[in-house]
Amino acid sequence: MVDQAIWSKKMSNGTRRIPVSPEQARAYNKQMRPAILDHCSGNKWTNTSHHPEYLVGEEALYVNPLDCYNIHWPIRRGQLNIHPGPGGSLTALLADIEVIWSHAIQKYLEIPLKDLKYYRCILLIPDIYNKQHVKELVNMILMKMGFSGIVVHQESVCATFGSGLSSTCIVDVGDQKTSVCCVEDGVSHRNTRLCLAYGGSDVSRCFYWLMQRAGFPYRECQLTNKMDCLLLQHLKETFCHLDQDISGLQDHEFQIRHPDSPALLYQFRLGDEKLQAPMALFYPATFGIVGQKMTTLQHRSQGDPEDPHDEHYLLATQSKQEQSAKATADRKSASKPIGFEGDLRGQSSDIPERLHSQEVDLGSSQGDCLMAGTDSEEALTALMSRKTAISLFEGKALGLDKAILHSIDCCSSDDTKKKMYSSILVVGGGLMFHKAQEFLQHRILNKMPPSFRRIIENVDVITRPKDMDPRLIAWKGGAVLACLDTTQELWIYQREWQRFGVRMLRERAAFVW
Repeated sequence: MVDQAIWSKKMSNGTRRIPVSPEQARAYNKQMRPAILDHCSGNKWTNTSHHPEYLVGEEALYVNPLDCYNIHWPIRRGQLNIHPGPGGSLTALLADIEVIWSHAIQKYLEIPLKDLKYYRCILLIPDIYNKQHVKELVNMILMKMGFSGIVVHQESVCATFGSGLSSTCIVDVGDQKTSVCCVEDGVSHRNTRLCLAYGGSDVSRCFYWLMQRAGFPYRECQLTNKMDCLLLQHLKETFCHLDQDISGLQDHEFQIRHPDSPALLYQFRLGDEKLQAPMALFYPATFGIVGQKMTTLQHRSQGDPEDPHDEHYLLATQSKQEQSAKATADRKSASKPIGFEGDLRGQSSDIPERLHSQEVDLGSSQGDCLMAGTDSEEALTALMSRKTAISLFEGKALGLDKAILHSIDCCSSDDTKKKMYSSILVVGGGLMFHKAQEFLQHRILNKMPPSFRRIIENVDVITRPKDMDPRLIAWKGGAVLACLDTTQELWIYQREWQRFGVRMLRERAAFVW
């Protein structure tokens, strides 16, 4: 599929690329041997002689495997990394995140933790978020770390603030996940949200496999080795591209500087592998990811016992109110004896209350279909078929271009769709390849519906808004959010959270909680 796509797209001079087989590079690469640049690489393992309780960031990555430390990754695929192993519980993950944030605040911002009571913070959450996780994070920030106030907002909306765009389709390509959603005037449209279980690290893994096929001369490379993973990420960022005009075999070189090892220089040749690896984002079956859901949609919340007005309550009460109103209308429309008109007038106000009291026994699980007879059976069948369709959809590995088209197609009106096609903002560090902007633009133009192709003058794909680093756009937007006058109404303060808890998120969040 990838090879066919590479061949089908012509180069800028109108000719087609001549494919390069891996065998052409393998014969050369098999002969290559490393040259020793220096007997000392210059890199060292993290010093653990003083037995620190924890290590964070690069210090954790450079811990000698012989030292007795466990490495924890509290966030995986864009969500809290809950798993059955050591440190995989929600409590343990929150403790790890608290340690990481506290360490960064003290080391890089030089703010003592005891002074956090004088500071407020902005918490950016994913567009498809877990309410329980957000609640626990807010509780940790306010009650454990001791910040005086917090604003919670979605990362896609903050990306629009950071880029200066009001309405756009946000494509966030991260290291382990890719999320897509449409934002219009500061509102993330719920139905357009998608989260894909692949990102830049999968491109690195794919590039490693392609290089192995081409006779990668560094034969000791292992995906289980942290140092080798960092090397592969560096090679991907250095050599990979999405430029159709770069073709044929090219000579490259790279250095290996592992701790307690000599510095080595390798030379090797690569052909189409540099283009094939990032193209896997558009053909994710190439990643070979198995055993996990590839696409995540926005689902209804499980509900929270501390939130008296969660979705289940609102859905159930709405259905009950509709039934009460209908019953009242039916009674009023019925013929009434003249003698009892006055009595009925006095009792009419009690009817909705009596009906409501009779319906209290209905479980909240019945809120989706409070109907009788064949209507409830049809609703149940429709609900089951919808769940099956969603399950099948979430099992598919959508390519990046198809995910964007699907997200825009879920917008409610053609005017909104037109806005989204006209402005596609790419953020995150997973698509920072040479010519990625032109490549994605070409894919969207070719696959968008013909009806929109006729009316949209230009599909504008923005990869570096205002020449800023796309990895920092959402954080820049969070800083902008903190300065807005309207944000003053969004702050949740420590005392309010202590008294009202998660209800404050429903009251103060700038999005529908």
